[in-house]
Amino acid sequence: MNFLAFRCILCHQILSIQNAGLCSKCSRTIERYTYCGCCGMPTSNYVLHCGCCLNSRPYWDQMVVIGRYTPPLSEIIKNFKFQHQFWLDKTLARLLLLAVIDAKRQHFIRIPEIVIPVPLHHFRQWKRGYNQSHLIAKHLAKWLNIPCHSQFIQRIKRTPPQLGLNAKARKQNLRQAFKFANQRINYRSIALVDDVITTGSTLNEIAKHFRQLGVENIQVWGLARAFHT
Repeated sequence: MNFLAFRCILCHQILSIQNAGLCSKCSRTIERYTYCGCCGMPTSNYVLHCGCCLNSRPYWDQMVVIGRYTPPLSEIIKNFKFQHQFWLDKTLARLLLLAVIDAKRQHFIRIPEIVIPVPLHHFRQWKRGYNQSHLIAKHLAKWLNIPCHSQFIQRIKRTPPQLGLNAKARKQNLRQAFKFANQRINYRSIALVDDVITTGSTLNEIAKHFRQLGVENIQVWGLARAFHT
């Protein structure tokens, strides 16, 4: 047995594609779904907009996600974020890259000029040791041959997690949470990279600012889409 071979992070079988992280069998267990190209809500067909986002239009234009926030994807993300398993970044980034390539075909997205990771408050980043969104964004930028910049946004307010808050509380939670370094941006199209997208409140707050700066196309790229039960 070759113990030095690259193995699947889930079933530990030797990988035929060494850097894939997941074998094809385990990759197929991720709950991918047909979704609206704007808000990520489930739809029966690939559409650019659905009733949900037309009723409450976000400040961004397009969304890309790997799949639903259910096992095994949710467990990989939890290990990546909360168990200090930062080496999972490349596996998750590769899955997101494949989702972006698929969205080019299904939702007609264009590769943006730059990727921007959603920031963490400095205390949370110090405690965790890294910003998980930044690790993902760096891989994507390298593979897509575009810049990755994290200096545009700072999270200056230490807010409690958005999970479990209602819409009003989420909005209050994010009030004056971010500081934007520049009042100008030289890019017309950007992608904001985040981990788990639930209501999208954080992304919407950031996208609103970039929209005001004149960015024409704003995409949000997430590892998973979570839904309230």
